[in-house]
Amino acid sequence: MTARIRLARPDELADLVAIESAAERLFVDFGIALPADSVTEAWVFEEACMEQRLLVAVDGGDRPVGFSALEIVDGDVYIDEVDVHPDHGRRGIGAALVRASCDWAVAHGYAAITLTTWRDVPWNGPFYRKLGFEEVPDAALGRELAAIRSDEGRRGLERQYARCAMRRRLA
Repeated sequence: MTARIRLARPDELADLVAIESAAERLFVDFGIALPADSVTEAWVFEEACMEQRLLVAVDGGDRPVGFSALEIVDGDVYIDEVDVHPDHGRRGIGAALVRASCDWAVAHGYAAITLTTWRDVPWNGPFYRKLGFEEVPDAALGRELAAIRSDEGRRGLERQYARCAMRRRLA
């Protein structure tokens, strides 16, 4: 299935919470214990949707099967979350969402896109490296991205697997 990517609509936000919850099961199955507050709160999606920085991948029936939530962090676009429902996984939808996020960033005048992720979880760090992202040492992070990394540590996201920040320069 080739998913179509578009901006999210307000009536789809509950679907995105369900997609994120389903996608998180992959981490649990991999042995990563996620904190209780790991699912995005509805108001975060609402704000991103209103500001047109929430992208969805939709199936042939125009139903969301994945999403990418974007923020602006240290003057770059930051991918806060990318999730694809496991029923639609391994079909290139996640990569399409990342590419669409990069296109969104370029269209809005940004020179780079960043994210934080697990360094060695196969569908995280290695996946993003294939898409042109490079790891950024913690010492080289901007103030806001460093705060995100610090918050991840405080929330216990690095108990089992190391996390890192990554950046991709955009044309």
